[in-house]
Amino acid sequence: MSTAIILPEERPKAVSTARPQADTSLLAVISRAAADPSCDIDKMERLMAMHERMQARGAEAEFNASMAAMQSDIPSIAERGAITVNGQVRSNYATFEDINDVIKPIMQGHGFAITFKVENVPGGMSITGILMHRAGHRESTSMFIPLDTSGSKNAVQAVGSSTSYGKRYVMSALLNLTTRGEDDDGHAAVPTANITAAQVLGINALLARCTAKTQDWFVGEFGTAECVPKTRHDLLVGQLNKAIKAAEAVAAAESEASALADQGSPL
Repeated sequence: MSTAIILPEERPKAVSTARPQADTSLLAVISRAAADPSCDIDKMERLMAMHERMQARGAEAEFNASMAAMQSDIPSIAERGAITVNGQVRSNYATFEDINDVIKPIMQGHGFAITFKVENVPGGMSITGILMHRAGHRESTSMFIPLDTSGSKNAVQAVGSSTSYGKRYVMSALLNLTTRGEDDDGHAAVPTANITAAQVLGINALLARCTAKTQDWFVGEFGTAECVPKTRHDLLVGQLNKAIKAAEAVAAAESEASALADQGSPL
């Protein structure tokens, strides 16, 4: 019985959704405004706030694109930990150490890192996982964990067990991890069903509203909508909708910046 964790074949990484040119254009507007002694402070503050919003939206778009690409590289993780009661194995689970060993290099390859915040709260502990991306965006989730006093653990052991448990579940929630039985060697060979014809039409409709960069990423990742696996559909729809909203926000910001530039003193 093999205990190896099977990693998927390496594939080209998704094209990152680079910051839009509107960000650079807005910086040019701000630069001209700063050089104009007649430009009022209120207008400058509005321009700076707009720039910060555009940066945040761009970072979120990069986070989403990298997350979508990373999902296809994350394997199922073998359940090599065991919960034993009275000498009998009741259930198996993937240990935090096994999860971390598999996930860490994949996360680094896609520009992600994860950190945890552990707090003592009444009745147990609060474990917060923070998933960070190199573009600057981050997502987090928290879980309350009662202290694990099973098996005659002392206070220190209870804290350590609860912390490991909490990190394992928080990381699984943030990264949508799946686990498998240790002896399930054939799981990687099971074919993945693709999306339905109606879902293909929906994906194509969303793609038509996306930027050329997002469309290029999609082609590099899937080829056509017909090739999208059923397991990726919901995540992909969410990513495309976020990319559309980000592009629309950039267009609106460009329009607002242009209008501001035309008001009052010339920039």
